Amino acid sequence: MTVGAAPLFGALAAVVGVVGMVPYIRDTLRGSTRPQFVTWLIWTVLAVVVCASQAADGASWSLLVAGAHAALNGAVAVLALRRSVGFAARQDAVVIVLAGFGLIGWLVSGEPIVATLCVIAADLVGLAAMTPKAYRQPWSETLSTYVFASVGGVLAAASVASIDLSLLAYPVYYSIANGAMAALIAHSRRVPMPAVGVAPLPPSGLGRGDGERARSTRAAGSPAAVSSGRQAGRRGDGWTSASRRESSWPG
Repeated sequence: MTVGAAPLFGALAAVVGVVGMVPYIRDTLRGSTRPQFVTWLIWTVLAVVVCASQAADGASWSLLVAGAHAALNGAVAVLALRRSVGFAARQDAVVIVLAGFGLIGWLVSGEPIVATLCVIAADLVGLAAMTPKAYRQPWSETLSTYVFASVGGVLAAASVASIDLSLLAYPVYYSIANGAMAALIAHSRRVPMPAVGVAPLPPSGLGRGDGERARSTRAAGSPAAVSSGRQAGRRGDGWTSASRRESSWPG
């Protein structure tokens, strides 16, 4: 990559990263996205430490990008306190400790490549913590945010003016990791949901009494019950599909 083009790609990477976070925060506020708290806590701490490190090194314009990244991650972490999928104290504590080891290794290492690998390890721990939730509940994540992040990683790698493993390792990892998460979410959204034995709740246009009568008559096995059950099932299926469409705002 030529030195003259490097700043352009770096600026584009920063813009893409910030823009990609906007839909995630929007969807979290709407309730369609439910972030994994421990993941965003780890990513926030990493972003804050990076920002502080750059400030100590005398960074100027890049500090604005790092600061915006830290602020946006922090905003998601705060929103996740009330909108997260839930907390598992023991598991989250293990995840935080593992990420902490990576963070400490980054801070104390004197070798740039070792420090970068420690950052990748800490970041990867956070990503691994949310992977099961993203697979089981793909609509609880904003797909476009990870697509933007993957593109941003490519642009960041392109902004490196020379072939330097310590500088290329993280943006390459960042692009691959976010691209893999985007692919996982997209694949999980295409997998049909398994059938369950509980009838769907009636839509708002169907009274509770109608739903209860439909369920009770289906249990009786009468012809009228079968007809009522099919009608309620069709209406329920339509309501469920509509709910999914509403909750699947383009990520």
